[in-house]
Amino acid sequence: MTSGRFAPSPSGDLHIGNLRTAVLAWLCARQSGREFVIRVEDLDRVKAGSEQRQLDDLAAIGLDWDGPVVRQSDRARYYDAALASLGGRGLLYECYCTRREILDAPSAPHAPPGAYPGTCRDLSEPEREQRRSTRPAALRLRSDTDTFTVTDVLHGSFAGVVDDFVLRRGDGAVAYNLAVVVDDAQQQIDQVVRGDDLLSSAPRQAYLASLLGAVPPSYVHVPLALNVDRQRLAKRDGAVTLRELDGRAFGLICESLGLSGRTPRELLDEFDVGRIPREPWIFVP
Repeated sequence: MTSGRFAPSPSGDLHIGNLRTAVLAWLCARQSGREFVIRVEDLDRVKAGSEQRQLDDLAAIGLDWDGPVVRQSDRARYYDAALASLGGRGLLYECYCTRREILDAPSAPHAPPGAYPGTCRDLSEPEREQRRSTRPAALRLRSDTDTFTVTDVLHGSFAGVVDDFVLRRGDGAVAYNLAVVVDDAQQQIDQVVRGDDLLSSAPRQAYLASLLGAVPPSYVHVPLALNVDRQRLAKRDGAVTLRELDGRAFGLICESLGLSGRTPRELLDEFDVGRIPREPWIFVP
């Protein structure tokens, strides 16, 4: 059975924009006959108690999910196996660059700011040995393409830059771009609904999925909820969490989508993924 998913990071309470994306992910999955799973992306920022509050909030607005909640912190063996597979095919190399060195280095033509310029790609073994003594190495993908194209339900065909991106950081932590690809493939997730701030990451992730023998998922990158200054919504913007909105959250989400109902299931007959608003939702507390 294929699935859709919602994958929050347990770094704090979900705000209404996060909940809106969760509702859209649930609607897209349920209407298309997919299962819907929750994955907690807890490799980086974790705030004590956040995971349970997030799960409670999702249930409180009427979302259900299939199977147990999956946590990335329990999945190191899958990430290690993927790295071993890529390394065995010569698709990884060590990188010793700092962020500042990358930003200061000359960029390749047409590459966006911050794209990796390949500084460590072709170092000799003696050069690597010398650099290993200065700082721990990250592992980068040895990409054989500059761009990759994905198809998004709302954005159409989208071609994005694919550089030699990091798969394991210098501190030993697995990078998000590897974890999310391995998780989606292993969990049979073939539909990814998430905020459109992550659209630029999709070509890298889809390309990596193809290298790992997985079929890239279909994408639905939905507009974010923004504040009145058209900045990303945050707790500093006032009453934005489920508890602060005191029972109004689901109704506000429905209104923002042009839908009406008291529960997510009541929205299914009316919901059409192609009619998801294309513009950001300007949320006024």
